[in-house]
Amino acid sequence: MKLLSVAIPCYNSAEYMGKCIESLLPRGDEVEILVVDDGSAKDNTLEIAKEYESKYPGIVRAIHKENGGHGSAVNTGIENATGLYFKVVDSDDCVDAESYKEIMATLKDMVQSGAGLDMLISNFVYDKQGAKNKKIMQYRHIFPKDRIFTWEDCRHFAKGHYILMHSVIFRTRLLKDCGLKLPEHTFYVDNIYVFEPLPFVKKMYYLDVNFYRYYIGREDQSVNEKVMIGRIDQQLKVNKIMIDYFVAYKKSIAKNKRLYQYMFNYLEIMMVISSIFLIRSGTDEALAKKRELWKYLYDSDRNLYFRLRHGILGTGMNLPGRAGRKLSVGGYKISQKIFKFN
Repeated sequence: MKLLSVAIPCYNSAEYMGKCIESLLPRGDEVEILVVDDGSAKDNTLEIAKEYESKYPGIVRAIHKENGGHGSAVNTGIENATGLYFKVVDSDDCVDAESYKEIMATLKDMVQSGAGLDMLISNFVYDKQGAKNKKIMQYRHIFPKDRIFTWEDCRHFAKGHYILMHSVIFRTRLLKDCGLKLPEHTFYVDNIYVFEPLPFVKKMYYLDVNFYRYYIGREDQSVNEKVMIGRIDQQLKVNKIMIDYFVAYKKSIAKNKRLYQYMFNYLEIMMVISSIFLIRSGTDEALAKKRELWKYLYDSDRNLYFRLRHGILGTGMNLPGRAGRKLSVGGYKISQKIFKFN
């Protein structure tokens, strides 16, 4: 059995997928690289995937499927994974070679010791196009290092400090057993990927290495601000799915103070992101959608609504009038500079 399965969702990725695959090859037979072609139609993505499969049999697998979006490709990766652990690496990103060695050595130690590790966390680098200084998202002030720990061992999660898809490696069986199923034809489902499995995560390990290189700054990327505004309905769909999940599992989540705090904070930032992009749209229709989103939360759970609506971030996103909306956007721009997103 493979130690690690890595899924690479690909859609018209011929221009850059090679760099991604090459960065994952050095660990040889320990790793299963699942190149999932999500119905590419504009280039030779599938042919490139098959070439790597032919060149590296038993390591690279080319999987073709009808187009269903990023979430669908991740679902396919999970379904086909045979490794003990599972990682998603987007086709325009890559991993650091030295950190990769440490990641694999740690996973091997966890398996050999029978530690029952559910989630491995590592740092990632915001490698923004044209930026001289690269923002590193690290967790050394939150998680204990180099040992197994639980949610109770975590320190306070600050606003803006989140475990993203780039940071995590899950135990494959956990993802399958928790029933994770990402929606098809929907962007921003990576938020669901690092949200829904968390109540099932009991044992974690933090490795303080800069493993994942997350490239941002291309105009066509889904996280580009203009693109996000154009796809706001998909952001809202993900936001509502996360509300539904949190409300459904709230009693269970609330039994663990740190887990509850983290998932509450994550839902809060999702509400802020949705709200600010609707404000940035500047249309009456967008502002109506913002009101509808907050009403959806109110109808789902009034107590949760009041906690989020009257917290610092919720209040900032719901300031009245044009002047209030201008202040909200100003606060968002400051956050952009601090956290280097978009």
